[in-house]
Amino acid sequence: MQVILGILFHSLGGASSGSWYMPYNLVKKWRWEVYWIVGGLFSWLIMPFIAVLLTTPGWSDIIGATDNSVVRLTYILGVLWGVGGLTYGLGIRYLGMSLGNSVLLGITSLVGSLGLPILRNIGNLADVLPAGDSFTDMLSSTSGRIILFGILVMMVGIILSGKAGLMKDKELADVKEGVNSEFKLTKGLIIAVISGVLSAFFSFGIDAGKEMGEAVRSIAVENNFSFVTDGVYLFENNIIFLVILWGGLTTNLIWSLGLIIKNKTGKDFVDAKTPLLKNYLFCALAGTTWFLQFFFYGMGETKIGNGASSWILHMSTIILTANFWGFYRKEWAGVSKKTRTTIFLGIGLILLSVIIMGIAKSDFVN
Repeated sequence: MQVILGILFHSLGGASSGSWYMPYNLVKKWRWEVYWIVGGLFSWLIMPFIAVLLTTPGWSDIIGATDNSVVRLTYILGVLWGVGGLTYGLGIRYLGMSLGNSVLLGITSLVGSLGLPILRNIGNLADVLPAGDSFTDMLSSTSGRIILFGILVMMVGIILSGKAGLMKDKELADVKEGVNSEFKLTKGLIIAVISGVLSAFFSFGIDAGKEMGEAVRSIAVENNFSFVTDGVYLFENNIIFLVILWGGLTTNLIWSLGLIIKNKTGKDFVDAKTPLLKNYLFCALAGTTWFLQFFFYGMGETKIGNGASSWILHMSTIILTANFWGFYRKEWAGVSKKTRTTIFLGIGLILLSVIIMGIAKSDFVN
């Protein structure tokens, strides 16, 4: 039952991540840097604070009592993750939506799920990295081997989805918007690799901040909080997200304010010629939806643990949701049967990887 709940929570988080940008499409007459920072304040500051305030009594004392090196590392990983998010757009610009998303999500999935386990096998790095399974540990256990197989299945699904996207773009090039005039393969791949690796640092930040989550868990268990099951508190990760997202806020705030000053777009915040109330509401909705991905991720992590399985489940549902919106918006209308078959096969393999992860964490295996 706990595994099913974990998959459900991760699915809700992935659905939020795959949908959060939709309200931004309804923002009118605001420049990118303006609506990005308005929505971002909800994503990285307001909603994380509200979540911690409601679920983590004494959160400030917990952070204050945590070793400074832990808080600092968690924050720095958040800053680096923020850089990954900012370079994401450039990767899409030079590679296009289909190839860009496939490369970026593929790298993020792989690095986020296997990065730390592999590093723990190198020299003395295990002593300075957050505790967890090494790659050797994964290979030596039935659950670990099933997880690795699930990662492989997902990567094949991502590759097929990317291939289908390229086929679609080629088939519809003369019908719709045409070939991407800014396509630059080498530059795009370099940026995509940087973005994909850094975007996975959120997963590393969760591991780095575990001391704070464990402190919340101890308080919750000792005081018989609601939502404690088998000695685990459902919302214990919110305090970790708060610190990681402080890092993400730092990166995005510096970049956005720099663009606002450079482009002189600060007047958009109060321009009565724009639908101000609607713009602020849509940005708030986008930012809140974005935060919900990690709010639910944290809940899912308490059920099946952080690491390869949780990260892959999260990434899988993001990809599935993004494809759902693609079909809803008729982006695949008019393509050949071969292209439709390819995308459905890719989606099917991604769904299969979710099932495999569930099996890996089930009582049947463990």
